[in-house]
Amino acid sequence: MTKAIYALYDDDEVMVNGAKAILAKNVRIKDVYSPFPIHGLENVLGIKWTRLAINAFLYGFTALALALAGMSFFMIQDWPMNIGGKPNFDLYQNLPAFIPITFEFTVLCAAHGMAITYLIRNWTLPGVKARNPHPRTTDDHFAIEIDRTENAGVSDDEIKSILQGTNPVEIFEK
Repeated sequence: MTKAIYALYDDDEVMVNGAKAILAKNVRIKDVYSPFPIHGLENVLGIKWTRLAINAFLYGFTALALALAGMSFFMIQDWPMNIGGKPNFDLYQNLPAFIPITFEFTVLCAAHGMAITYLIRNWTLPGVKARNPHPRTTDDHFAIEIDRTENAGVSDDEIKSILQGTNPVEIFEK
């Protein structure tokens, strides 16, 4: 038995209007596949805001702490050097010289951390099979996925008739 029913659309506005009509009939939409971001679709589907910004802050703050601790240890405690007359006694005296390196390291770690988190969270790592239901959803078509287990109270024929009323190009099961 197939797990999901898909409706394939060739226009993003028709797909968004179809999603609204499907949700109005109390049928839960599991996912929508699109070749590009569609403004306002997250509000229609009730998708919550991402927590990637919180992760970016944590990655950046960790990098900031590591950069300052590392430079403090390397340049003050382990091997103090007098470069251009800069004092090497305390961290607060050297802090203006450490700011550019600290900033760059913070941005580097935050950017890499966000990219790795994004790839892991969406499971789009190299070598992982794509989860697209139809190959054209990466080109010029849009798909709405309806999971049967999430809509147990609605029969397959009812789901297909609701989908047919939204003017899709194709309805298929997978």
